[in-house]
Amino acid sequence: MKSVPLLSWDISSLGFFKKLEDLQREQDLVDLEHLASKYCWKDQLQEIIFNNTYEALVLTDLNKRILWVNDGFTEMTGYPKSKAIHNTPSFLQSDETTEDSKNFIRKKLKNNKPFKAVILNRRKNNSVYKCELHIFPLVDKKTTHFLALEREIA
Repeated sequence: MKSVPLLSWDISSLGFFKKLEDLQREQDLVDLEHLASKYCWKDQLQEIIFNNTYEALVLTDLNKRILWVNDGFTEMTGYPKSKAIHNTPSFLQSDETTEDSKNFIRKKLKNNKPFKAVILNRRKNNSVYKCELHIFPLVDKKTTHFLALEREIA
């Protein structure tokens, strides 16, 4: 049997990339649900994950230490997961991120309510990008962690 090369329009016509994106979201949810059972979060992770747009997920504790990131984090930032874990997200911030932006985020985190913000981050290769953050507090009887959904914007 003669093999025929697969053309790019064949992949896109089959919804291949959409299926890959859906599989990644499902894996992200599986990873987070494992953590949710450990910490007894009452938030609806499935609703957060599937109803919001993101490229990267970052889970932090209350001290802003990163506990977990998804594969999209590495794709977006260029940093391996090992660089992120136990670090704070501030290692990504560009020198161009204003104090007003940082203060806004600190204030919103204290409110323990979901919020959005845009900051300037720096990839491992030193290129700067605009990052939209959508941060959700994860709650048992009180807030125990924060989940940031991140995506690059123009």
